[in-house]
Amino acid sequence: MYYPRSFLKFILLGFLLVSLPLLYALVELIVSLDRLGSQGQQAVLQAAQAGRASRQLYEQATTLERLVRQHLILEDPQLIEDYAKLRQDFRATAQQLQQLPLDRPQATQLESIIDRESELYGVLRAPQRSPSGGAVLAAGYADLAEGAQAMLTASNQLTEREIERLQATAAEGRKTWGYLALSAGAIALALAILFAVLIARPIRQLDQAIRQMATADFSHAIEVDGPQDMRYLGQRLEWLRSRLHDLEQQQTRFLRHVSHELKTPLTAVREGVELLRDRVGGALSTEQQEIVRIVRENTLSLQKLIEDLLTYHQTRNVEPQTLGPVALGDIVRQVLREHKLAAFARLVSFDAKVKPAVVVGDASKIRAIVDNLTSNAIKYSPPSGVVAVELKVRDAFAVLDVVDQGPGIDPVDRPHIFESFYQGQTPPGGRIKGSGLGLAIAQEYALAHGGRVEVVDRSGGTRGAHFRVWLPVAVGGDPVRSSAGDPAVTIAGPG
Repeated sequence: MYYPRSFLKFILLGFLLVSLPLLYALVELIVSLDRLGSQGQQAVLQAAQAGRASRQLYEQATTLERLVRQHLILEDPQLIEDYAKLRQDFRATAQQLQQLPLDRPQATQLESIIDRESELYGVLRAPQRSPSGGAVLAAGYADLAEGAQAMLTASNQLTEREIERLQATAAEGRKTWGYLALSAGAIALALAILFAVLIARPIRQLDQAIRQMATADFSHAIEVDGPQDMRYLGQRLEWLRSRLHDLEQQQTRFLRHVSHELKTPLTAVREGVELLRDRVGGALSTEQQEIVRIVRENTLSLQKLIEDLLTYHQTRNVEPQTLGPVALGDIVRQVLREHKLAAFARLVSFDAKVKPAVVVGDASKIRAIVDNLTSNAIKYSPPSGVVAVELKVRDAFAVLDVVDQGPGIDPVDRPHIFESFYQGQTPPGGRIKGSGLGLAIAQEYALAHGGRVEVVDRSGGTRGAHFRVWLPVAVGGDPVRSSAGDPAVTIAGPG
């Protein structure tokens, strides 16, 4: 598709091409109206001339007949001279009628009248006239007057036919103009749609490119078709995408190297703390044990932060790597057992109602979803609180609900809780900290499996956060019963 150099020129070209059919239809209408007006004016003028000349010819033929009759009675030579003068006017009128566009019958009749008058004039001028010559002249000129009368009637009929022809031409013109208007409108509409698509295509490509970069997807090249200025803008976006992609790779390598470098000394610190905690170096006082506990908790927090950073960057390739049937109920129970000590430390208990559900995907990533939501619920639950976990199957989806009794999600934070590194407002306790990656990773993994994570509103003013995970169940898969044997159980910690 040819595009002009400028987007503005392309729009002007489209406007011009769309206007051309309408302009042509308008010009054709004006020309047709002018042609119809000229034809009507000419037809009216000819009809008026034919009517006037026919009437004049009839009057002159009647006068000739009267002069001939007078001459036959009076035998006055002066009447012959008057006849000769009037005859010139009669022939001039006949010639005027011959110049008009008469029908063939009218033209034949007019020639017959002219020839008949010439024959009668020859008889009238003859020096010796037969006894029956007078009767022949009288009858001949009477027939001549009747012929002129017939010409007058034919002229009136000619006028009526011209009017009917004009009406038929106008009706045919209206029909033609209607077809022309419809055709021009259809062509203009088709051209308008075509140019709208061609104009919208580069804008849509730019919008898709911007949305692609907004989602941190720098793996697909940006191509923009269209005028040169739009292609140049697409090239600049492609350059920006390439730079951002390089920066992201540099950031990933940096975080990978830093995380690796941090893990080695952190492992040594953890091992040293564990040795001190196990009193390998000797007995510790109460103050020293508290210091060891603080160091151990902070090293665990630092290790969790490093692992979250690595996991977050792995979500750039979130497609499940090991696909297979996954017993979601067993994963939920396993995660709850692993978090039992953390819940015990905060005096939090679990109320789990788990029904069998089989999904297809990567077991490690599905486990990460459940683990992040469960750890969040424990972290935000108050002492002696209850974390409700329920798994069921609804409409070909495995639905996992995780509900805590904490402070809940602030309305200001709710639109951003699934964004990477976003940390909401500090709750009243003021001591809960995190990396801001847990919910982002859970959402990425859920989307990679064809599901989603959403926040459910709590009814009746109930406190706490309610997260719901939707994962499509395996097609044709049989429910797998968990090792606990009971499809719905309650796992309670110390309350």
